[in-house]
This record gives sequence, C-alpha cells and structure tokens, in this order.
Amino acid sequence: MIVTAVLTAVVVWLLFYGTVATLPLGMICAAAGAGLAALGRHSHDGVLSIDIIAQRSRLCSVNPALKVCGCVGLLIFCVAADSVPVGVGLALAMLLLTVAAGGLPLHDYLALLALPAAFMLVSGLALLFSWEKSPVGVINLPLAGGWLSVTAAAQVRTLLVMAKALGAVSCLYLLSLSTPMTDIINVLRRARVPAVVVELMYLIYRYIFILLNMHRTMRDAAESRLGYDSYRQSLRTTGQIYGNLLALSFRKAGACFDAMESRCYDGEIRFLEQAKPLRPLHILTAAGLALLAAGLLFAGGRM
Repeated sequence: MIVTAVLTAVVVWLLFYGTVATLPLGMICAAAGAGLAALGRHSHDGVLSIDIIAQRSRLCSVNPALKVCGCVGLLIFCVAADSVPVGVGLALAMLLLTVAAGGLPLHDYLALLALPAAFMLVSGLALLFSWEKSPVGVINLPLAGGWLSVTAAAQVRTLLVMAKALGAVSCLYLLSLSTPMTDIINVLRRARVPAVVVELMYLIYRYIFILLNMHRTMRDAAESRLGYDSYRQSLRTTGQIYGNLLALSFRKAGACFDAMESRCYDGEIRFLEQAKPLRPLHILTAAGLALLAAGLLFAGGRM
C-alpha cells in the first residue's frame, strides 16, 4: 500500500501541475499519499477473502440479477461516457455503497483496491510522459538530446483515462464484494450462458484460491526453516516451492474430481440457490445510480 500511496502522490502532482498553485498542490499530494498509507492498512490476506467478504456483506441479500445488470450497465456507461465527473462520481458512489451499505471497513476496501490502483497509476505515468525534441510541456526533463515532457493535452487525456478506469473497476468491486460467486454463476446460467463456460469459470475461480492457499502454506513453512535467509537461498526455495506447487496442484485436482464423482457428479455443477426477491428500495437505488451517472454526464458536458 505504501507504493500505491507514493505513486498516487506523484501522479496527482503531474496531473495538476501548472493548473493548481504549487503549495496547495503539494499539500494535496502529501495528504492523498499519507491518507492512503494510513487507511489502507490490511489485516488479512486480500484476495483469499473476497468471497468471504461477499458472503458477509449486508448487500448479499440483494437480488443478484439486479446487481449484475446494474453494475455491468454502469460499467459500460462509465467507459462509453468519456467524462471525468462520471468516472469519479461512480467511483465514490460504489465506495459508499460497498463501505456504508455493505459494511466493509474502509481500510479493507482501499487495500483490496491497491493492486488495480497501482496498475492504473503506472499506466498513467506512461500516458503522461512523451519524448519531444523541444521543451513544449508544462514539465520538461532533459533526456538523450531531447526532452521528456508532460503536456497539457497529456494531462487532460490521462485524467480522463484514469477516471474511466477507476469508475469501471469500482463497479466491478461493488459486484464482487457483495455477490458470492455461486450467485453470479446462477445469474449467468439463467441468462443461457453455455454450461461449459459457466463451469470452467467456477472451477478456475475455485482453483485460484486452492493454489494460493497451498502456496501460502509452503511459503510459511519455508520461512520458518530460514528458507529465505539469503538471496541465493531465496532463489532455491522459490524454485522448490513452485515445483512442488505444480505437483500438488495435479494431485489436488485429482482428489477434487474423485470427491465430485462420489457425490454423483454427472457433468453439471449445481448450487443450492436461495431466493432473493427484488425489493422496491433496491430498484430505486439502482435507478438513482443511473440518474446520478446521467446527471454527472450532463453536468460535465455543460462545464
């Protein structure tokens, strides 16, 4: 999370340099970086807890078809809108729903968002800088007989791309942190998605957690035996872990398939589905989010 906080401060500085006074901009960057570093502390194993978080969320009882359609629809709207207010507004609305309505602690949400945020920030740096023969940007650094520049047009373009990406990722986070995988699979099955696609999706999703859990167990065992005591020893330990992980993954896959066959597996994976009816409040909330996105698009176009 520290890396993400530093990247955030750097990217915010580059995005708004030349349009905001230096002292206020420096204070904003420092506050953003320090806030993320402080709030983004994480007490458990991130990706391994996503499905558990979804099952514990207060939004888990909302009709899954409404959540899937609403989140995917807002995601498409955010990407197609080409509007900074829409992306930022949806990101804030998704955060509010996930944290306030869903009951997920803010530091857990920020920690889970750290990985895609780091990717977006690094991509933003790549979009901001360009090599020019003359100093034509608001920031110009001499490099290889030319200038590494950040132009005003690059700032606008990068801000738009990052806002759209943040809004889209936030929509997916609301869905994944409030809807268990079994509910999503049932929605896809009712939508007539081919059964082989749905089952492969579930098995791949399930085996990601199994492999990560086995890797964590072997890594902890190696650390307790000083397997990472030196750089050379770390390389040797890492190679042994991944070699064992490959063998154990095949063994685990065979054991899981035997367990499925012992439970009368006939080529189709079925889940017990709990009825989650549509409620007027949930429909009104989805409609309100759609109106919010449309209003932000209209307001952004008028500015």
